[in-house]
Amino acid sequence: MSNSSSITEFLLLAFAETRKLQLLHFWLFLGIYLAALLGNGLIVTTVACDHHLHTPMYFFLLNLSLLDLGSISTTVPKAMANSLWDTGTISYAGCAAQVFFFFFFMSAEYFLLTVMAYDRYIAICKPLHYGTFLSSRACVHMAAAAWGSGFLYAVLHTANTFSLPLCQGNVVDQFFCEIPQILKLSCSHSYRREVGLIVVSIFVEIMCFVFIVVSYVQIFRAVLRIPSEQGRHKAFSTCLPHLAVVFLFVSTASFSYLKPPSISSPSLDLVVVVLYSVVPPAVNPLIYSMRNQELKDTLKKLIQSAVCQQH
Repeated sequence: MSNSSSITEFLLLAFAETRKLQLLHFWLFLGIYLAALLGNGLIVTTVACDHHLHTPMYFFLLNLSLLDLGSISTTVPKAMANSLWDTGTISYAGCAAQVFFFFFFMSAEYFLLTVMAYDRYIAICKPLHYGTFLSSRACVHMAAAAWGSGFLYAVLHTANTFSLPLCQGNVVDQFFCEIPQILKLSCSHSYRREVGLIVVSIFVEIMCFVFIVVSYVQIFRAVLRIPSEQGRHKAFSTCLPHLAVVFLFVSTASFSYLKPPSISSPSLDLVVVVLYSVVPPAVNPLIYSMRNQELKDTLKKLIQSAVCQQH
């Protein structure tokens, strides 16, 4: 039996026992990571470089891409290094930092998705008031609130989790330091405080989800009244991917944090965590850019301009 004062490092879950499968996981994660870096990097560059895209919707999209870059960079590179070098260790401080930054980026992203639902609601349901409700100052304040809320959540959960005495060893059954897996290492009943904080967080998450759903119900009602089929298609193509991302994130994250131990298994836990921590940052750029003609046109112009300057 050990306690947290004697733990200097944690052992993370290995993806596979054989060397070939470990290398396969390395190349798979490398491909996903590079795709996330490229996609989100292109969105950030495109929105930042073109003043025509300096609107609330693209401002929030830029923030979303920055959060995606942060969240996937917190977990995937370490997992890749462990697979490549056939190791599974992470220092105590490194584990705490991973918990903090992962919770920070993921919480801030969820709050930002809520803000983006509000942006789409005002744009479609109250277009005449769009400039009033979503002025430049209001957008900066809402984005700052999302980042600030994520930071507050990360501080609370990290401090609470790593103040618990750990009596069940140092083996974390996940490819990164995830709070539910660390709680399994805590002494009996000592983890209830953090569980209570998680329940409160899930309640706030549900309230945000209800707000998002209500916003989109109003949006879809307004869209169905648009006489132009092209207008309806444009509105649906903007909103449906956003709703799909939110549903994937909320369902998998809630399941990961609230599932009873009786249905927990390493393979199930791994699949669920990948679905909410790795997949969204990689597919968000595709969802938001491939269905956005204005963003694609601007990106093409930037690439053509860069090519012409080289010649």
